[in-house]
Amino acid sequence: MRPEPLIEAAGLAAGYGGAPAISGVEFALAAGQTLALLGPNGGGKTTLLRAVLGELRPVAGTLCVGAACGTVPQTERSRLDYPVSALEVAMMGTLSQLPWWRRPGRAEREAAARALDRVGLRSLADETFGRLSGGQRQRVLIARALVQAAGVLLLDEPFSGLDRPSAEGLEALIVELAGEGRGVVIATHDLEQARSCDLVLCINGRQVACGRPEQVLADVSVLEATYGGAIVEIPGSEGRAILPPHHHHH
Repeated sequence: MRPEPLIEAAGLAAGYGGAPAISGVEFALAAGQTLALLGPNGGGKTTLLRAVLGELRPVAGTLCVGAACGTVPQTERSRLDYPVSALEVAMMGTLSQLPWWRRPGRAEREAAARALDRVGLRSLADETFGRLSGGQRQRVLIARALVQAAGVLLLDEPFSGLDRPSAEGLEALIVELAGEGRGVVIATHDLEQARSCDLVLCINGRQVACGRPEQVLADVSVLEATYGGAIVEIPGSEGRAILPPHHHHH
C-alpha cells in the first residue's frame, strides 16, 4: 500500500471572500518529495501556502494536510534591527506548543540548539539574527520550523538575495531534510531551482500544470500561461529565465 500523501488537493479553490484567488488546484505531495511552486507575483502562490497552513478555508474542492507545517518566510521581510539572537529566533518555534502563560525554558532552549545544530549553525547561536548573512538567516528560520516538528516545510522564495555558495548550501540542506521524510514546498521564480525538485506546480490564478519538471518545464506554452509571456532566453544557455517582478508592469 502506498503511504498517505502529506498534502493532497483536488479541485481546490481558495481566496479572501469574493472571487477565488486560486482555482482548479490538484496535486499530491508524498513524504520525502520536494515541490516547486511557480507563478507570477499576485498569481496565487501565497494564497496556496496560506491554505495549506490552514489560514484559509477552501471555497471549493478539498485540501488534506497530513502533517504539521512549518513556514519559512522571505528573510527580506524580517525585522533585522530587532536585537534577538539566532537561538531566540529558533526558540520561537516552541511558542505554539506552550500554554500561553509559560515562557520557554531549558527544554525549549535545548530543542532550539539541536535544530540550529541540524542546520549547521550551532556555533552562531548567540549571534544577533540581523547580523547574519541571508543564507544563515534562512537556516535559522528553517531551524525554527524544525523545532515545531514540522513534517511539511513551506519555503517562500528562500533563494532570493543569496549568493551562489549560500544557495547551494541551502539546496543541499533542503535535499537532506526531504531525505529524512519531510515534504518540502518551495515558492520560487527560479526555473533552474525548480528543475531540481521532484514536482513542479504552475499557478496563475488557476492551476496551469503539475508534474515532473522535465515534462512541465519543457513546455513553453505552460511557462507562457504561467508568467504571461514574461520569459526570456538566456544567451548561450539551455535554460530560460523569468523576468523579475518589477518588469511585469505593463
